[in-house]
Amino acid sequence: MRIVQIANFYTPASGGLRTCLDEIGRGYLASGHDRVLVVPGPTDSDEQTASGRRITVQSPKFGAGGYHVLTARRTRGVLDRLRPDVLECSDKLSVRWLAPWARGTGVPLVLFSHERIDAILRTRVPPGFPLSAAADLANRRLCVRADKVVVTSSFATAEFARIGATNVRRVPLGVDLTTFRPAEPGEAPRPASAPARLVLVSRLSKEKRAERAIEAVRVLVESGSDCELAVIGDGPLRPRLQRLAAGLPVTFHGHLTDRAAMAALVAAADIAVFPSPAETFGLAVLEALACGTPVVVPAAGAAGELVDAPGSGIVSDGTPHGLADGVRELLAVPAHHRRHAARTAAERFPWAATVTGMLALYADYESPVRSA
Repeated sequence: MRIVQIANFYTPASGGLRTCLDEIGRGYLASGHDRVLVVPGPTDSDEQTASGRRITVQSPKFGAGGYHVLTARRTRGVLDRLRPDVLECSDKLSVRWLAPWARGTGVPLVLFSHERIDAILRTRVPPGFPLSAAADLANRRLCVRADKVVVTSSFATAEFARIGATNVRRVPLGVDLTTFRPAEPGEAPRPASAPARLVLVSRLSKEKRAERAIEAVRVLVESGSDCELAVIGDGPLRPRLQRLAAGLPVTFHGHLTDRAAMAALVAAADIAVFPSPAETFGLAVLEALACGTPVVVPAAGAAGELVDAPGSGIVSDGTPHGLADGVRELLAVPAHHRRHAARTAAERFPWAATVTGMLALYADYESPVRSA
């Protein structure tokens, strides 16, 4: 079966979306399917990767974040040549013009929903804006245009359940349990007086609310708690956040392309803090858990669904004080207990289960692979 994945916002510096597409693509390939990824970029290219074939279509720039966006005319030509058995779209922008092409060619269109419209826009619309009504209207249109809609959590499902959608399927994401793993034993014990090491892995954009993690450090320091925060990630708010962190024990590492290096930093931390209330799954949260690093997350969003046994994490109110209280509560748990609980929580989500779930949706679409 030829599965063509299509996505905007896929760049060398993109985080969760790129990881998801590459890991699932690798699983499709290992299962004997022909996977092709189509993404926008500054120039045309066609290359083989460890996750299968990747076609980059020269496309116009979109916004100030280094993104490009696929256009209907050029991308339809690529799809005509590829002749997919299934078209898996990972962004809502493209569904409007992909749906007529899919209907005309008889190719099932599956929307992989990576964000919840009302949550992602909440910080970007004025007070009083009818956000739920607008999201409901957009989601009704998406569900009519797509054969199936894939979501990854109960939080993500709720947006579609609100409109009574019947073609929504839940498939949780996974984690690379080999790359993201606890630190090797043998390191000399840290003195009891050493600062607690906190880490935040996040794009530094408005909806992620990274400032709350920095303010949580301020709360901890002002209350006499000795701690330090490593921020991994980049984005448009970095200069503002660096000003906010002035005088605090906060280090900005920027975006790390080396996944193993990032995993090592996360595994070295005592606690990972994730303040975003808009996560529809929480891939970075799951990666921290896989590193044996327990998490503090807000009740809003899906990240709390990943917390499992006591010690694996704390679901807080998401405010700086709530996050700080969660850090203190986890630090009171013996380190070996919380690290074991965190790792065990992550082991429930191997990527193999995600791939199996996606292929189960596509079982009725299989046909002999066609050349292109």
